[in-house]
Amino acid sequence: MRVLLVDDEPIARQILREHLESFPDVEIVGEAGSGVEAVELIQTLNPDVVFLDLQMPELGGLAVARKLRGDRMPLIVFVTAFEQHALEAFDAGAVDYLLKPVRQERLAATILKVRPLLGARPVKVEKAVAGPARRIVGRHGSDMHLLDPAEVVAFEADGETVFIITAAGGRYYAEHTLKALEARLDARFRRVHRKTIINTDHIRRISPLSSKRWLLKMSNGMDVVVAKRLAGLIRDETRW
Repeated sequence: MRVLLVDDEPIARQILREHLESFPDVEIVGEAGSGVEAVELIQTLNPDVVFLDLQMPELGGLAVARKLRGDRMPLIVFVTAFEQHALEAFDAGAVDYLLKPVRQERLAATILKVRPLLGARPVKVEKAVAGPARRIVGRHGSDMHLLDPAEVVAFEADGETVFIITAAGGRYYAEHTLKALEARLDARFRRVHRKTIINTDHIRRISPLSSKRWLLKMSNGMDVVVAKRLAGLIRDETRW
């Protein structure tokens, strides 16, 4: 599946690109930062699918879609922060409509919808699992931040909400559940409670609390209480 990304915001393209890299049959053949550039790249690259931002200067996504002609038209997936344009987008021939910030689970549903339209054999979403995440998306207000996993001290769930806690004192909303995060994180991250994942690189002290409980002191001052057996496993894995 050859994909073109179109968005005038570089960070929005980067986030979408990193999400799409989770799917082994997706090849990102190019990126465009404007509608005019998108029309040119669609004609030269012949992508199978175009993820197209609706609102861009000079030439918006709807205008781009209406300019497309030819026997080999790409499938269009509109991406926008405004859901009120959904009907207009489908009228323009879109196969799907994604709201920003794009969630991995919602993107997976789009890929499943697109594959049969391209004549590809559908595969289960579980097979589209990438290796360790190179960046983690955290939301703060209306802004999206790309975080280096090395910066992250812990992930903590509060009901359905998952927070990302960084060494610099930042606190962000995560885009995924703890279960989904656990599947994408590398070996330095350890699930210590039902509601907590920690980065073992940020442990600064391990102390006994009782015969069954130990205290982990993290680099940002955060305290994490774990079972004695788990503390021993962490010590062995991290070679304390």
